[in-house]
Amino acid sequence: MNRARNSLVMTVLAAGALTGAGTAPAAAVGDPLLPHPGPDGLVWVEEWTGDGGVASGGASNGLPTVLTVACEGGGSVRVTMRSQEAEVAAFSVDCPSGSAGVGSATMAAGVVRPGSFTVGVDASADAVRWSLTVTQPE
Repeated sequence: MNRARNSLVMTVLAAGALTGAGTAPAAAVGDPLLPHPGPDGLVWVEEWTGDGGVASGGASNGLPTVLTVACEGGGSVRVTMRSQEAEVAAFSVDCPSGSAGVGSATMAAGVVRPGSFTVGVDASADAVRWSLTVTQPE
């Protein structure tokens, strides 16, 4: 299996198990908040509401890593990324009603260690809708 497909399989399995920078514009309400990340993508959570997160593998320490989160619905989300038990990114995104807010963190090559990582999203309200991508552009 290729890297992107492996990571997406892990994302689907992990998205149900976990609870609790330049960016592209986010889509309109009702559409996916972030597009599929393509071949550079390690993770794509198309849509989730409330608290959640993802665990995945396949990260390379030889490439930069970009974590992007988009959200809407009023309130905010607090995003944290951990690689091999070390926090490597943390930021908040305002989630307006009727439009999407977008936040991103770019980590230099070597910050995200090889192997598994987790991303946690703590929403300020159960109605906040969000999407995330983790990419390693080559």
